Amino acid sequence: MTDFTMTIDGNPVSATGTFDVINPSTGGSAGQCPSGAAEDVNAAIAAAKAAFASWRWESDHTRSQACRDMARVLGEHAEELAVLLSTEQGKPLGGLGARFELGGCQAWASNTADLELPVEVVKDDNEGRIEIHRKPLGVVASITPWNWPLMIAIWHIAPAIRAGNTVVVKPSPYTPLSTLRMVEILNTVLPAGVLNVVTGPDSIGPVLTSHPDIAKVTFTGSTETGKKVMASATNTLKRLTLELGGNDAAIVLPDVEPAAVAEGIFWGAFINSGQTCACMKRLYVHDDIYDDVCSALVEFAAKIPVGDGLDEDSVLGPVQNAMQFAKVRDLVNDAKASGARVLLGGEVPEGNGYFYPLTIVADATDGMRLVDEEQFGPVLPVIRYTDIEDAVTRANASSMGLGGSVWSKDMDAAKKLALQFESGTVWINGHGGLNPNAPFGGVKQSGIGTEFGVDGLKEFTAIQTLHA
Repeated sequence: MTDFTMTIDGNPVSATGTFDVINPSTGGSAGQCPSGAAEDVNAAIAAAKAAFASWRWESDHTRSQACRDMARVLGEHAEELAVLLSTEQGKPLGGLGARFELGGCQAWASNTADLELPVEVVKDDNEGRIEIHRKPLGVVASITPWNWPLMIAIWHIAPAIRAGNTVVVKPSPYTPLSTLRMVEILNTVLPAGVLNVVTGPDSIGPVLTSHPDIAKVTFTGSTETGKKVMASATNTLKRLTLELGGNDAAIVLPDVEPAAVAEGIFWGAFINSGQTCACMKRLYVHDDIYDDVCSALVEFAAKIPVGDGLDEDSVLGPVQNAMQFAKVRDLVNDAKASGARVLLGGEVPEGNGYFYPLTIVADATDGMRLVDEEQFGPVLPVIRYTDIEDAVTRANASSMGLGGSVWSKDMDAAKKLALQFESGTVWINGHGGLNPNAPFGGVKQSGIGTEFGVDGLKEFTAIQTLHA
C-alpha cells in the first residue's frame, strides 16, 4: 500500500499516527492517512510565511507560468490521481467522474494563468495621478470538502498562487489521499513552501483558521461549518471566501416537452450522485406536465448504472460516507411517512459500500425535510405548482441561495423569471454548469465572496491606492 505523507516546505512529512480512509464503494480501506497535529499546522504556516517573503515579489510572468506548470503536471499524472480519487471518493472513473474532475483541475489552472490584474488609473490630470494596485495578502488557508476534493482545491490554490500568495491546504479527512498526492506532484514545479498540505482530524482546522499568520481563509463546505470558520477568523479579521451549502430550486414551465428535458434535469440533480453544492435539490413542475415530467425522469434514471467507481461500466457511484448515507436515508423515509410517493429507488440495497439508489420522489411538498433541507445525495423531490409567482416565492423561501434554474422553450420568459431568483447563479435549460471565467458564489447563507475569473482572483488581493 502507498505511503502517504504531508508536504511542508517542499518536503515529505509523516505524522506520529495515521487514520484509515474508507473506500465508499466497498467499505474497506482506501489507504492510511497521516494524522497531523497542531505542530504540523504551525510548521506548514511558518514555511508558507517564509516562502511568501520572496514569492510575493515574483514577476507576473513567473506566477502565470507556475499555473501553467501546475496544469501540465496535473495532466501528466491525471490517470494516477483519478484512480486514487475514485478509490477514496467513490465517483466513477469515466463520464462526469474522476477523469472529468482532473480535466477540470487542468482547465482551471490553465485559465487562471491567463488572468491579469493590471494597475487601474482612476485619475490622471494636472492635479495628479491616482493608481489602484492589487497586492497579495500573505498565507492563505484552503479547507476543502469531500465531494470534489481535487477540483475545489485547485479553485483555491491556483488563484491564490497567481496573485502572489502562499497556501496551506487542509483536505477533508474523508478524502485526503488524492490531495496529498496532488500537492506532492505540484511541488515539483513550485518553490518550496509556496504550497503545503496538512491532514488530520477536524480538530486541527481551528488551529489553521485562527492562526495570526493566516491572512485569508477560503473554505468550501457546509453552512454550519462555514459559520464556525467565520467565527474562528474574527480575532484577526481575516479575509474570507466561503462557498457553502445550497438547496437549489429548478422551475419547469408548462411549455416544455418532458422527454426533451429529462436528461438535462437528471444530470442537473444527480451529477456526482447528487453530492454537489450547486446541483438541483428541488424540482418545481407545473401541474399541466407534472406526471409526464415524473415519468420521463424515471425512465431516464432507471437506465443509469450505479456501482463501484473503479468499474468502467459505472456511471454513478456511492454516497461518500456513512454519515451522509444515513442522512439521505432518513430524509427519504421522512418524506414517505409524510405522504410523498417514491417513484424510483428509496430502498437501501443489500451489500457492501454506501450505495443509495437513484431516487425520485413525487408529491413532495414544502415543509417536508427532504424539500427544506439540503439532501446532498442521489434523491430528487418533485413538487407540483399551478401559479408561477407562487413557485418563485417557494423557490426563494430557502435560507440558502447558491443556484437555481428555469426550464422553458421561451427564452425571454425564462430569463425574466430567472432574474427573480435569489441566488448567486441561475441557469436556463441547464443546471450546475460552471465556467472558469464566470464569477461563482452564493447569497444569503450560501456563502461570502466570489470565485473564478478576475472577480475571484481579486479576492486574493488587497487594494493599495497610490496618489502621485
